[in-house]
Amino acid sequence: MKLIKVAAAALNQTPLAWDTNQKHILQAISEARQQDASILCLPEMCITGYGCEDAFHSSAVQAEAMRVLLEIAPQTTGMIVSLGLPLLHSGGLFNCVCCVADGTIRGFVGKQNLAGEGIHYEPRWFQPWPAGVQATVQAARQDYPLGDLLFNCDGVLLGYEICEDAWVAQRPGAELAARGVDIILNPSASHFAFGKNDIRKRFVLEGSRAFHAGYVYVNLLGNEAGRAIYDGGVMIANDGQLKAEGPRFSFSDVCLTTAVLDIDEARMNRVRTGHLPARLGEVPAGLVPCPFTFPTATPVPPKPRATPYDSGPHVKEESFTRAVSLALFDYLRKSHSRGFVVSLSGGADSTAVALLCGTMVHFGTRELGIAQFRDKISYLRGATHIDSAEALVGELLTCVYQSTRNSSDTTRSAASSVASSIGATFLEWDVDALVQDYVQLISGAIARELTWDQDDLALQNIQARVRAPGVWMLANLHGALLLATSNRSEAAVGYATMDGDTCGGLSPIAGIDKAFLREWLKWMETTGPHDLGPLPALSAVTDQQPTAELRPLAAHQTDEADLMPYEVLDAIERAAIRDKHSPVESWNLLQVQFPHYTPQQLGQWTDRFYRLWCRNQWKRERYAPSFHLDDENLDPKTWCRFPILSGGFERELAQLKKRLSEESQ
Repeated sequence: MKLIKVAAAALNQTPLAWDTNQKHILQAISEARQQDASILCLPEMCITGYGCEDAFHSSAVQAEAMRVLLEIAPQTTGMIVSLGLPLLHSGGLFNCVCCVADGTIRGFVGKQNLAGEGIHYEPRWFQPWPAGVQATVQAARQDYPLGDLLFNCDGVLLGYEICEDAWVAQRPGAELAARGVDIILNPSASHFAFGKNDIRKRFVLEGSRAFHAGYVYVNLLGNEAGRAIYDGGVMIANDGQLKAEGPRFSFSDVCLTTAVLDIDEARMNRVRTGHLPARLGEVPAGLVPCPFTFPTATPVPPKPRATPYDSGPHVKEESFTRAVSLALFDYLRKSHSRGFVVSLSGGADSTAVALLCGTMVHFGTRELGIAQFRDKISYLRGATHIDSAEALVGELLTCVYQSTRNSSDTTRSAASSVASSIGATFLEWDVDALVQDYVQLISGAIARELTWDQDDLALQNIQARVRAPGVWMLANLHGALLLATSNRSEAAVGYATMDGDTCGGLSPIAGIDKAFLREWLKWMETTGPHDLGPLPALSAVTDQQPTAELRPLAAHQTDEADLMPYEVLDAIERAAIRDKHSPVESWNLLQVQFPHYTPQQLGQWTDRFYRLWCRNQWKRERYAPSFHLDDENLDPKTWCRFPILSGGFERELAQLKKRLSEESQ
């Protein structure tokens, strides 16, 4: 029985933050050593940070990454540690992992499969390392092996799948298994998306079972570079059995998880199945001697960490709350903002944004404690002596209700109630006089009165835009971050006022649809996150029909009357944008999904969506950065590219019009 204690540490890194990243790495090494781990796997690109983007092309970045590696290497005495960094070789830049054993660099492994879809652009910066190829690279005037390598450590063979390598059909792990690998390490930078962790768990378990090996998976943690959220999580498996699972969405900078692997058990199961025949007489290609002696580990029973919010009927609601809360906290502290400002209208969107700021504080203080939470924002002097989560919310979050003559008592009361229930600082002022000043200014300039019959859109928009300068000024006074409140459904059809409700340095909910937000708010009202519970005061918001309140109250304006039911809008968006269907194809799908609406009505909504989508790409280009949450993101900077100027689906919409005409006959 050969027992080896392995460890992996999810790290909250920041691109190009050399000292901070190194500090977290050394902390992970120290904690792993304290727990007597012999092998430590750290996330992909942990030295530089994964999200350096075009800075990867800087020779200074390559040089600094190597300097940091050389500073860390001597600290690995008595351990084998995997460290990620970019490496320049033969005119190409490669995404690499360095295997350091007992204080000495033993070699570099290149990533074979690059992530080039969706939010990832790795082929812009890196070249894939070809399978089966080994080379020599010079670092600090010494030669080291580089490429598709196995490391022979005390008779135990270590190999690598680097993030995307495990997601492809032809996984490098299969060839590693044929070469006799005992433990596969997978350092990853795998962004959060709803349901994605289940996929990761499947490939970890299936890889360890099919390859008859130990498998150590580790991910980045937190909001690393602004848009992507990394949920962390460590999974350690052996021969198809999960031995340990680390926490996700942690507010800690380092989350270490350990397990003991029985190497002989996996080897004998490989022999028993006979699926991986021995390659007799062959010397395994790319086998690097790695002098190291494993101490005998003490057997321990498997202790997978089953987080209560990873299963059940409300997984999406739980993960949304925790992912965005963590992302807001990291954005706050990494940007050195001195809090948040939200223009709180009393409606669903701004309430959701304010509420997420509150859950950020409660999740963070419950996990870290008040003192450590404060330490992470120590640049905020006002928070230094605060001793409760509620008081911290008041210090970090300011909400403002800005009324006009078209605002109702319902939304005013809802805004006040929400702010009070979450402990935010609440301000209120009336901007109607400013609106009327602008109306009179323009009326005088064009020599006619503005009327709702003739100037509806302009009169609506000026109210939203007049609200922007005040909250910007308040944010500037506090050194705080103004949060925009538009959601993805509004972004799809441009139902937002540029320089109005889109104002802000960050748009936390621009990646999520309005239908889900309404469901989530109802869940927060009645159930709430696992360790926080419900917030009944939200009924003041959930009982309302969504409305912009930009027309006179007698008009009874609602969002869905202006547009269409949000469930229908989101269904068309998925069909048209995510799945790339034509207007006629989308209309056909809608008739199956929404049989209670007439084909003519569904056709009108379909036509409206496609026209508004094309007309408003320029707005989506101007949105503040948003968090990536799923594969339906509309952010043109990271996910969904569309021309600002286009033909507008004119021919396709004509085909839809023809079908509707035929349907009505």
